[in-house]
Amino acid sequence: MNTLKLFSEKERDYHAYQSRQNYLREQRTIQIEREEDLRAMEKMQQELERERMEKQAALQREKSAQAEIERLKALLAQSGP
Repeated sequence: MNTLKLFSEKERDYHAYQSRQNYLREQRTIQIEREEDLRAMEKMQQELERERMEKQAALQREKSAQAEIERLKALLAQSGP
């Protein structure tokens, strides 16, 4: 009877150990996925910032071009018909 009790305790301990290991694996997987998601979000934010800066630069170039056109039109108007 004592052997059966000892065997039962070892089996219970083994299952508790396996449960802890499974929990730790799950937590590690969750942590890895969270880190991957954070990296993906950072990459998307960087891409959005890059696109915003490109649009801002394009807008500035467009404004400069428009100002140059206006300057040339004024020059043409001054030179007369």
